[in-house]
Amino acid sequence: MIAVLGLVVGVVVGLLVRPEVPAVVEPYLPIAVVAALDAVFGGLRAMLDGIFDDKVFVVSFLSNVVVAALIVFLGDELGVGAQLSTGVVVVLGIRIFSNAAAIRRHVFRA
Repeated sequence: MIAVLGLVVGVVVGLLVRPEVPAVVEPYLPIAVVAALDAVFGGLRAMLDGIFDDKVFVVSFLSNVVVAALIVFLGDELGVGAQLSTGVVVVLGIRIFSNAAAIRRHVFRA
């Protein structure tokens, strides 16, 4: 319940304050969000499997975001940022859909 309350408060504060993302960080934000979603879906799947560990979730969440951002940064430095960004989104998208399918199987028993 605390997490849901924190999410609601965060969304409301974000809508009221309207923070601006620095231009330097803008290319990395969508990748970081997709990486964070991957960790969230993985955590939900682990919870339904009965193997959820909060420490593993936090480390997975942070490391996914950092590694994805580093890959995109490295791609930008090498001049292939768009290709690596696409690759990261595809890989994380596959993982998200895989976790979503497992969650669906748990919830609907199908």
